[in-house]
Amino acid sequence: MRIHLSSVFVDDQDKALRFYTDVLGFVKKVEVPVGADRWLTVVSPEDPDGTQLLLEPDGHPAVKPYKEALVRDGIPATAFAVDDVRAEFDRLRALGVRFTQEPLEAGPVTIAVLDDTCGNLIQIMQGG
Repeated sequence: MRIHLSSVFVDDQDKALRFYTDVLGFVKKVEVPVGADRWLTVVSPEDPDGTQLLLEPDGHPAVKPYKEALVRDGIPATAFAVDDVRAEFDRLRALGVRFTQEPLEAGPVTIAVLDDTCGNLIQIMQGG
């Protein structure tokens, strides 16, 4: 058994696709119309057949309070591995990405937390 798909709830799929591809560097994998929304996934360009991230619309009534509570408490919705957190922090900050936590060494890992502009905090991490 392996992880095939994970999702992050987004408030705007078009905005999310731009952020996750143009800023974070993922590539679109699947886009299929589903009513007013889409089944829209991205993957790492380093592993195009690997785990997909579903940019899932946050329209369900339970989702917005959940997302707001996570952000209010500073809890990331998910985490992405990077080779060098400090270099990625510098690259993303230069692109205008807002971080809620600058790089921090936490035992065997270095982490930072960013705002994905779609209602989520996302952790980037190195090590672990």
